[in-house]
Amino acid sequence: MVLTEKNDFIFRLKGVLEFSCQLDSSNEARGQDAISKAFRVLRSRISSESLVFMVCSSPILLWPNKSCHSTVESLSERTPCRDVQQHIDLEDGPNRKSSKRRDEKDASPITVNLKLLMEVTETGSGGALSLCRVTKKQQCVTMPLCMDCVINAGGHDTLGFVCSGLVAALHAQLSDMEQTVLKYRKDKSLPLPEPFHFLLPASDRLLTVIYPAGVTDDQLLSVREELHRTHDLLSDRPYFRRANAFHFPGESYKDGYLRSPHTHLNAPSIEDAKLYVVRGVYSYHHYMQDRVDDNGWGCAYRSLQTICSWFQQQGYTERTVPTHKQIQQALVDVGDKEPSFLGSRQWIGSIEVQAVLNQLLGVNSKILFVSRGSELASKGRELANHFQTEGTPIMIGGGVLAHTILGVAWSETSGQIGFLILDPHYTGGEDIQTVTDKGWCGWKGPEFWDQNAYYNLCLPQTPKII
Repeated sequence: MVLTEKNDFIFRLKGVLEFSCQLDSSNEARGQDAISKAFRVLRSRISSESLVFMVCSSPILLWPNKSCHSTVESLSERTPCRDVQQHIDLEDGPNRKSSKRRDEKDASPITVNLKLLMEVTETGSGGALSLCRVTKKQQCVTMPLCMDCVINAGGHDTLGFVCSGLVAALHAQLSDMEQTVLKYRKDKSLPLPEPFHFLLPASDRLLTVIYPAGVTDDQLLSVREELHRTHDLLSDRPYFRRANAFHFPGESYKDGYLRSPHTHLNAPSIEDAKLYVVRGVYSYHHYMQDRVDDNGWGCAYRSLQTICSWFQQQGYTERTVPTHKQIQQALVDVGDKEPSFLGSRQWIGSIEVQAVLNQLLGVNSKILFVSRGSELASKGRELANHFQTEGTPIMIGGGVLAHTILGVAWSETSGQIGFLILDPHYTGGEDIQTVTDKGWCGWKGPEFWDQNAYYNLCLPQTPKII
C-alpha cells in the first residue's frame, strides 16, 4: 500500500455482534423477513449511543454516536486522528518490533486497532416487558457476526471523521452480510458471513468483500467475475480469492515462516538499473525446517516449496505447500522416478521442479538453459521480462546447488546486472535480521555463480484465472 499525505493510517475496527432470529421454515417469505428484521435490529444498535470503540493498548474509549465523547479529556471530535498515537502503548501492540526503529523505507500506513463494544443497558431504564406466545413451530437461529471494518485516514483528518467513517462502514458491512445470508441460505441453515479486505492494483484503499463460510473459492467464481467487472480488472489474476486478502502490517503469520524477506533490503547501486522483482507474497523455505534434516541434499526441494507458497498465497491454488515426500511421490506418479526414489535423499533439479509444479498445481514452466555460469550476466532482458509479465520466483540449479531468484537489477544501457537471491541452504531460525544481514536473502553480482558450471532455470508461468 502506498503511503501518501492523505492516507497515513488504517483504522481497523473488530468485534462480534450476535445475530438472532426466529425462522418459520414453512414460509420462505416470512423467513427472509425474519432475517432482514434481525439485521435491522443490529443496525439500530450500531446507530445508538451505546456504541463504544476501544482503542487497543490505550486508555481510550470513544462513543462515536455521542460526538466522539472520549475517556481522554484532550481528545475531541475535532482532534487530528494522529494524536491518538501518543496514547497507544506500542510495546504491547502488534507493531512492537517496528515501534522503536521503524524501517525508514517502510511506506506502509500505520494500523490503529480498535475493538467494537456495546454499553450494557442499566436495569429499569427500559420499558415494560411484554410476552408473546407463538403456537407455530419455529427455528431459533443465532450466530456470531465477526465485524471487521477499515477506513483510511490522513494524520490531519479529525477523530470525528474516523468515528463517523467506521460507523458507516459497520452499516455497510451489515447490509452486505444480510445480502450474503439471504443469497446462500439453504433451508434451515444460514451461512456465516465473513469479511475479507483486498488491496486493488494501483490503489491505496482497501475494499471489503463478504464471503460465506464453507463455500469454496471455486463456487464463488461468479462473484469474483462481477467484482472484476465492477472494478474494471482484467480476468488474468485472482485478485479476490481469500488467499489474496490484505495482510495488515505487524500482523503475525500463524505458520511461523518468514514472508518476503527481500522487502527488507535496499536496492543495489547499479547505475541506470531498473528493478524487476517477484510480485506478491511468498514464504521462505530452507534447510532443516518442518523437522526434516535435508542439509546437503534438499535445496531444490526448498526452492520448489518457496515457489509453491507463492502460488498458494497469490490465490492460484488452495493446495498446501508439498512436503519432501509429496514431491517425491509426484515425481514417481508422473514416471520421472522409480518407486525406490521415495524416502531417498537424492537431489532434484530444475526439470524435476517443472514436473512437480505441473503435476501438483497444474502450472506450466519454461526452462532456460545456460551452458556456463558466466553467461547468466547476459540474461538480464529475459529475466526482467519474466518478472514483469509473470512475477513468479525462479528456481535455478547448477552443479550441486540450487537457489531461488527473486528479481534482477538490470541496466539496459550498460548491461550491468545484480541478482536478488533467496538461499535455501540456510539452517538457522526464522530471524529476518540474520537472514538479511548475513546475505541468505540478498543482492549478488554475476560472480556469485560458478562461471564454468552449467545452469538450468525453471521459470513458472502464471495461469490466467480469477
